Amino acid sequence: MSSADGVLALLGERGETLAVAESLTGGLVAAELTSVPGASKSFLGSVTAYATGLKRDLLGVDGALLAEHGAVHPEVAAQMAAGVRSRMEAGWGIATTGVAGPDPQDGQPVGTVFVAVAGPHGARKVARLRLNGDRSEIRRESVRSVLELLAGELSGKGRAQDTEQNGGN
Repeated sequence: MSSADGVLALLGERGETLAVAESLTGGLVAAELTSVPGASKSFLGSVTAYATGLKRDLLGVDGALLAEHGAVHPEVAAQMAAGVRSRMEAGWGIATTGVAGPDPQDGQPVGTVFVAVAGPHGARKVARLRLNGDRSEIRRESVRSVLELLAGELSGKGRAQDTEQNGGN
């Protein structure tokens, strides 16, 4: 069972919905979710906010935060997840932001990624990833990681607020 299968099964069992905000993954999280038959029972939609201004304008990320730290920041990921959850009226929101390469961004090296989950009753989790590999590998691992983070929250096995993981090749 893929991460998307598992997440959608958990959401379906709970009668809950999901919305996605993506930056570096450029729609790959949504594509992974919609590859699962019956995804529409729980998956509402996604926003690919690749440009920093869209994170502010569409997802409600604080403009001062973006100006001071750039888009590759744990609080940006958290606000993206909360923003897409709110705007799509979903039970859960997840988000990805980071640097897939080939060049550093916002003072962050390639492979720096933040994935976030926002859920009911103020549930919030952010994971910092330090990924290795090429652009494609970093993006794929980001998809896997955000779905794993959500699965952990849904199953009650979530990890600490900020975690650091190494992955990829």
